[in-house]
Amino acid sequence: MYQPYPGGADPREPAPASAPPSVLRAAKVMYVGVAVSLVGIVIDMTTLSSTRAAIIKHSPTLTTAQVNSAEHVEIGLFIASGLIGAALWLWMAQSCRAGKNWARVVSTVLFAIDTLAVLITNAGTTGGGLSRAYGLIVWLVGLIAIILLWQRASSGYFRSARRY
Repeated sequence: MYQPYPGGADPREPAPASAPPSVLRAAKVMYVGVAVSLVGIVIDMTTLSSTRAAIIKHSPTLTTAQVNSAEHVEIGLFIASGLIGAALWLWMAQSCRAGKNWARVVSTVLFAIDTLAVLITNAGTTGGGLSRAYGLIVWLVGLIAIILLWQRASSGYFRSARRY
């Protein structure tokens, strides 16, 4: 009589369900978020003159070398934040598509943080019109993804994928 190898695949185990359309659309929207984050780096680079002016306005006693250094730090932060944002979008898209419920929760928390950032930016005087518009576009992409991730079909998929 044949007995399967201990620890081997159990043929009675059901295959994981494929992701419903709502999760697949959410992942596609998150891939758009990757692209938007990368475009955001370019947008930030186009606002360097206003960044320099803001540094000088905030700290008028800085020397030219100090202003240049502060501007270089800002450029590094623009690039790093854009790349980190793109990486997070990509990671969450792949993890949600794979049915990882923690990724849906983390995506929601990241969206809540972005919501606060957009509210603070739009309530204050920080950032120019282009930066504010870009922030709202990123926020809208996140909103669409979150709505798709929390639909009934999506919730069922995440519940069924938990045991894998």
